[in-house]
Amino acid sequence: MTVIDVKPLTDRIRAYNPAIDDDLLSRAFSFAEKAHRGQVRASGEPYFTHPIEVAHILADMHLDPATIITALLHDVVEDTDVTLEQIQQQFTDEIAGLVDGVTKLTRIEMKSDNKQAENFRKLVLAMSEDIRVLLVKLADRTHNMRTIDHISRDDKRKRIAEETLTIFAPLAERIGMTHFQHELEDRAFAVVNPEMRTSIISRLDYLSTQSEDLVSRICDELNTTLYEAGLESSVSGRRKSAFSIWRKMQRQKVEMEELSDIMAFRVLVPDTSDCYRALGVLHQKFPMVMGRFKDYISTPKRNHYQSLHTGIIGPNKKKIEVQVRTPEMHEVAERGVAAHWGYKIDGKSVKPNEYKQLKWLNDLMRVLENADSSDEFLEHTQMEMYADQVFCFTPKGMLVTLPKGATAVDFAYDLHSGIGNTCIGVKINGKMRQLATVLTNGDQVEVLTSSTATPNPEWENFVVTGRAKSAIRRFIRQEKQKEFAQLGRGLLQKTLRQAGKDLVDSTLLPCLIHYNLKTDDELFARIGEYHIASEEVVAMIYPDLKPIEPKKTKTPTPKPSLNIKGLIPGMAVHHGRCCYPLPGERIIGIITTGKGLTVHRVDCQNLEKFTTMPELWVDIEWESDTPNIVNARLETVISNEPGSLAAVATTISDHGGNITNIQQTARNLDFFTFVTDIEVSNVRHLTAITAALQSNPFIESVERAKS
Repeated sequence: MTVIDVKPLTDRIRAYNPAIDDDLLSRAFSFAEKAHRGQVRASGEPYFTHPIEVAHILADMHLDPATIITALLHDVVEDTDVTLEQIQQQFTDEIAGLVDGVTKLTRIEMKSDNKQAENFRKLVLAMSEDIRVLLVKLADRTHNMRTIDHISRDDKRKRIAEETLTIFAPLAERIGMTHFQHELEDRAFAVVNPEMRTSIISRLDYLSTQSEDLVSRICDELNTTLYEAGLESSVSGRRKSAFSIWRKMQRQKVEMEELSDIMAFRVLVPDTSDCYRALGVLHQKFPMVMGRFKDYISTPKRNHYQSLHTGIIGPNKKKIEVQVRTPEMHEVAERGVAAHWGYKIDGKSVKPNEYKQLKWLNDLMRVLENADSSDEFLEHTQMEMYADQVFCFTPKGMLVTLPKGATAVDFAYDLHSGIGNTCIGVKINGKMRQLATVLTNGDQVEVLTSSTATPNPEWENFVVTGRAKSAIRRFIRQEKQKEFAQLGRGLLQKTLRQAGKDLVDSTLLPCLIHYNLKTDDELFARIGEYHIASEEVVAMIYPDLKPIEPKKTKTPTPKPSLNIKGLIPGMAVHHGRCCYPLPGERIIGIITTGKGLTVHRVDCQNLEKFTTMPELWVDIEWESDTPNIVNARLETVISNEPGSLAAVATTISDHGGNITNIQQTARNLDFFTFVTDIEVSNVRHLTAITAALQSNPFIESVERAKS
């Protein structure tokens, strides 16, 4: 039997933390080894080799003992008979809390198809409590990717790799763990697209043989240039990874041969002022590639990353990327949130769980609150994680970091959801601009708000941040729910009136229990959406009541020959969709090739086309006292507020009209414009409906639609 020793792990931790509690670590090691005894991995190795490797990965990051012990114990609750209470008794509340956070991520129901989305939602919830949960999970995923070839099923390997690329690698980047990010990307890329990865690596190897020692020669020349300018520096270079090259090919829609900057160089200088001096020296010596300079020192990334980035035509006329930073900045760039744990800030150690104050993590939590489903949450957060950044300012100088392509509405929602929901305009650099304006680096943005304003659903078409999209969608859902609830209440009241009863909210409790609903408004909304019939609800409230027969409003439409005088026998007849003629109005017929006879109102503007063709005109008129059901068309302008559309529908229904089609044609912050097709019996019927609509407080104007 293979003997697994704790000493290599203890020695690795003691190298950076001499005060380690050997006894606590040894007890955790033995506890986990005993719990996993008898379990094996797909490779045939003892399962406990996996937690040990995860612990070693975290020890290489110089993490605290509690996190490393969590790595040893991270699978015992999920995969063995050990309980969380036992861990709490044997170790500490801190360790038990971390193990619980990691365990919750894997306890997911296998019944639904949105496992990945639900997994990510739970991951964000767990890491919002303590960022170390994410670090353990990243180390766990890294070791699993290192051993993924032992999984026999191709579909399972591909699913794990795709999840790694879409969730875990971007999360590693967001907390600054670039070594995690690059390894996860490369190993996942090898599974998802092995042919492309092999092709890119082969091309890189070929280029290396064509320009032997090119990287070292460029490093030497950069070092010499900075030394001659009186700057102490250390320069290192590398070729970019296959995945980063492939992603750039996808983003720029080019072939690999068209990419010239496939090498990146890092310049370390003693302090911040030297960073800017070194940048100036390099730009004086070598031509700068326009549009490639980024200053992440004055405006750090959301993961606290700082560095100067530039592109130059360097030695040997090669286009290269150069990053200039201090050793402290480099430590943060390599180790991310873990970098600060070895330092003192204002005399106090930074605790790992204080990193739940990271802005991007707060943004994810707000998106989670607004999202209607796990899939929607995953969609929005992936947009956030993959985006480049734009830095803007409020009038008071507060920095706001947004993804590239963000608009003024994204800016408003980033400040506060209340500001986004009530914004009515924006000033960018002191000038009025449209809310859809795309922001650029350095813009000063002033958001104008009104307490009576509400989000415009059309904003969803141009905002790019998950936070803005989820807030707008949430508002739309709430408003639709209110309108359906108002419409449903009206339908139920109407049905009750037919039964001689009044609506009393207290009588609805049996219905709420039956349909498993919490509030009356939920019931009304279900009725308004026609998911529940109002007659069914009345029968449930008053079971002894005689069943209500649905009102028969449909009458068979008479043939045109029965209600219009003067028609040509055998000729097809159509009502003009340009003017929608109604019984009671003067009409005229026009013979149209291929269509037969079309009926128009005598004041229809389209009749002007036929003034020189009198042979096409036919004198016709409506039969009197003949029942008709014909379509009329109204153009209605209603106020942009909750309940307005429901009020229109209820008014038309109460006056015997039947809506056959409704289409929104315009909308702004204050009003909607709708074209509505309504079945009526004659012009007097339409006049009565129009008068009722005009008296409705929600309606600004209503008139017959013009051709």
